[in-house]
Amino acid sequence: MTGSGFRERYLDVLASIYLYNEHRGYTSLDRVLDAVRQRCPDDAEFQAEIAKHRADEEKHYRMFRRWFERQGRMPLQVDSGVGHIDRFIQWVFRCSIEELDTSEIVGSEDDFERLCRVIMLTEQRGYAQVEIILKNRLIMSDPVMKRIFQIVHKDEPDHFLPYQRWLERQGRATAKWNERAADWCIHKILMLAKLPALFLDAGRPRLQRWPDEDDAITAH
Repeated sequence: MTGSGFRERYLDVLASIYLYNEHRGYTSLDRVLDAVRQRCPDDAEFQAEIAKHRADEEKHYRMFRRWFERQGRMPLQVDSGVGHIDRFIQWVFRCSIEELDTSEIVGSEDDFERLCRVIMLTEQRGYAQVEIILKNRLIMSDPVMKRIFQIVHKDEPDHFLPYQRWLERQGRATAKWNERAADWCIHKILMLAKLPALFLDAGRPRLQRWPDEDDAITAH
């Protein structure tokens, strides 16, 4: 593989993973926002912060989609195996995001706090990873990708601080040692196993449809 081929493949893989996670993020946050409205009906500020988080995630998804459109190709097919939040939810709640019962989360103080910590830790991890990406010359050599990650970096604090502040206002732990350990392990699995495997999978098929097109079908 030539130097330019390596760069193209690396950006292809990276953008495919981010596109999946951003789409997973904003579609899942619809349910989180519903839970927050039920659990904290009088906390308009917290609700507004979650709504902004959701809007930012969709904005980021659409930026990565436009990057692929400019490249003239579709993203690589990836699944929940590359999703940090997917793995974290599975570890904490022992179910997939789809199986997560919003009514049970709302009805349980402990579960709601756990959900807030999972989101907070996931977004903090995302912020730290973007800071590393912004120092990567290979990724920054693509001016559009550079701009995308600069925007993501600017938005990211608003994605974990609302949950952190809410937990602090309740006098609750912002993270437990086993949750931090799980976050660390998930990150290492993604970086040291999933990303290289995807990079080396030359036969990996590409999506035939954009994920948000399926959102529209589901909505109807």
